[in-house]
Amino acid sequence: MIILPAIDIREGRCVRLIQGRDDARTGYGDPVDAAREWIDQGAQFLHVVDLDGAFCGTKADANRLRPFERIVALGVPVQWGGGIRTIEDIKIRIAIGARRVVLGTIALTDPETVREACAKYPDRIACGIDARGGKAAIRGWTEETAVDALDLARSMRALGVAWTVYTDVSRDGMLTGPNVDETARFVRESGLRVIGSGGVGSTADIAALKCAGCEGAIIGKALYERRFTLREAMDAALDCG
Repeated sequence: MIILPAIDIREGRCVRLIQGRDDARTGYGDPVDAAREWIDQGAQFLHVVDLDGAFCGTKADANRLRPFERIVALGVPVQWGGGIRTIEDIKIRIAIGARRVVLGTIALTDPETVREACAKYPDRIACGIDARGGKAAIRGWTEETAVDALDLARSMRALGVAWTVYTDVSRDGMLTGPNVDETARFVRESGLRVIGSGGVGSTADIAALKCAGCEGAIIGKALYERRFTLREAMDAALDCG
């Protein structure tokens, strides 16, 4: 299981949110400095999110793209999400160097674009499935839907998506542990390769996601708050408790 340190970027700064709420934001400085720190500690993959894009859904201009370009240039594979709505958005991020692009809102609003992206960029497309009470949330988690999150995962598989980032929004940023039972259900029933996200607060949580069958785990606040080191997280990813 691969550990992906999270680098969420809001207004040019590295931040962490609580339960996806923009009014519950903690800043952690320059996102490129954060990326360098995780790479120095041995990161093999980074999870980078454009929160400005996730919240507003507008096309990223040069200023918004710049920190992502600088992070990609550091040479470690990057999984990039947030505010990606069109094939052109995907093309730009692949051209910059994203190893994998995470699609969220358009999984519900524009599945044909998801299908086209999967055909054009095989194994480079992930679906970010953010759930609150078992239902999918979109537009930076600000809008809840009536769509069952697992049903959405199955529909994404039918379109050619290979990976899903599954996040229980209620756990995100809380450090109280991920929703392991629901994540394990996703692994069993979605048919997708699952990256667990949201709520990791200890190395035991990482081992639990490993046991649940996740192929990756995204860790944010626990690393920034020094609950454990990235090396300890990577060691826990080898264990199944």
